[in-house]
Amino acid sequence: MLHYQIEFDDYRQHLLHVTLRFVADPTQVLSLPTWIPGSYLIREFSKHIESVRAYDEDGRILQIQKFEKNKWRLFNTDHELITVEYDVYAYDLSVRGAYVDQTRLYVNPACACLGLEGQEDKAVEVEVFLPDELKHFQLATGLASKSLVKGRFTLKAENYAQLIDSPFELAEQTRFSFEANGIPHEFVVSGKHAMNAVRMQQDIEKICATEISMFGSAPFSDYTFMTMATGNSYGGLEHPNSTSLITPRDDLPKADEPDEPSADYQRFLGLCSHEYFHSWLVKFIRPENFVNYDLNKEGYTSLLWIFEGFTSYYDDLILLRSGVISQESYLKLLKAQIDRYLQNPGRAIQSVADSSFDAWVKFYRQDENSNNAGTSYYNKGCLVALCLDLGLRLRGSSLDALMRKLYKNAQNGVQVHERTIFELCNELTGDNWLEQINHLINTTDELPLDQLLPEFGLSFNVKNDKSLPFGLKLADKPEGIVVQSARRDGEAAQAGLSANDVIIAIDGLKATAKLVEKYAKQEGTYTLLAFRRDELMTFEVQAGGSELTEVELKIEDQAKAEKWLKA
Repeated sequence: MLHYQIEFDDYRQHLLHVTLRFVADPTQVLSLPTWIPGSYLIREFSKHIESVRAYDEDGRILQIQKFEKNKWRLFNTDHELITVEYDVYAYDLSVRGAYVDQTRLYVNPACACLGLEGQEDKAVEVEVFLPDELKHFQLATGLASKSLVKGRFTLKAENYAQLIDSPFELAEQTRFSFEANGIPHEFVVSGKHAMNAVRMQQDIEKICATEISMFGSAPFSDYTFMTMATGNSYGGLEHPNSTSLITPRDDLPKADEPDEPSADYQRFLGLCSHEYFHSWLVKFIRPENFVNYDLNKEGYTSLLWIFEGFTSYYDDLILLRSGVISQESYLKLLKAQIDRYLQNPGRAIQSVADSSFDAWVKFYRQDENSNNAGTSYYNKGCLVALCLDLGLRLRGSSLDALMRKLYKNAQNGVQVHERTIFELCNELTGDNWLEQINHLINTTDELPLDQLLPEFGLSFNVKNDKSLPFGLKLADKPEGIVVQSARRDGEAAQAGLSANDVIIAIDGLKATAKLVEKYAKQEGTYTLLAFRRDELMTFEVQAGGSELTEVELKIEDQAKAEKWLKA
């Protein structure tokens, strides 16, 4: 067994101290992952490792040499009991890292626990020690755990892979327990908040039960939701039997939360639904090359349109099916997805399969040009899932049936490859789907939503709304109107304005965002003065051409709509 000891005495300096004890191989290599499963970006966690030291069982100092950015080597240590100690800087308030202060101790072991090459399959024990003043903190984790003494916890993992995919949190927590389809669940919230726990439990139970029922069973025997409430942060990361969430506290249900959840609360419920769904689709059903992650380098796949896109389709649909939101609310959420797609000029540049493959260099590195040059495998993948679901239903099957096929395959050890969706659609309907699916995922042609949705009783009408002045996304700042992004097809970009320019005047008047919007809605050519860097520049902009597209969805035939919306 590998034994880790984690201490938090220096929490005020955002440091945690790790002691690792193990029996070493002759030439033992220790390494730290460069990325965390579920978040496809090289994050270089080793940059936070400080002062690595090694000792033999008699306490003598050993040479430990760093030879790659995330790897260290010990020499001549055959079958010796070795102790390695180091500090980790932990001040990343996200779901992917580690965060330590007087309010919260949160650790993703992927960024804190060095692994031993060649010993990854050994069982792991982690002992956690709290300083006296924080011994009242409670523990939340998906790992097996126990506490025999106040302020001291023991966590156990079957192997290193389970350890690094199982975060834990110690903090003052609001928590409740429930069962969904006989499976115990724990819901934990930390941070300042005024959550209506009764309402939260009522809704989350329905969501979990609906997802388990859809698949027929769950790939876990217990589940933990860990939520950090903040002012405005948002995100989530899935793990085999837990999820780590961060949310604006205003998104949590309020004491007077109406029967139909507010838009803010719907957003949080969608996040919970999304990450929970990943327990099946990502953590259990995987791309073939994700069965055994290589956490030292990128793991490329063009299939994220399935794993994130399908999940993004079901997260809101599950809210409807569980009865947590109304049909009207669901259609508003679907409209928002379609509007986002139609308002993304990059959809004509990048296919959703290419977007998946490029996740490592593009999705987590958004810049002012991202919307012009790329598409989101979350957003377009969601709408591809919608198209597949409607197409399958027209042929007597459904995407639900396909998901259950994927789940059964994974239970039998068969994972997802490039042809899996093609083959399962053929199997479910008896038709050849090669051309249809290729059109959806490998081209930049428009999705056939206008053809499919009317088949299920929905009218689909596209209209233009002049809500993006001169094709610019603007922000009022003390120095002027900052251009956050400029659509390539917009009038301003055509005149030469770019992201990060600061507009100070339009038509001889001091610029405000409201004034720019006013001029953009009327005909004519206008002079804009703007600073680029520290140089004043003049632009002649023709108004009246930049429009945003949005869709109107309306149910014309309820009976037809229910053939799609119901499970």
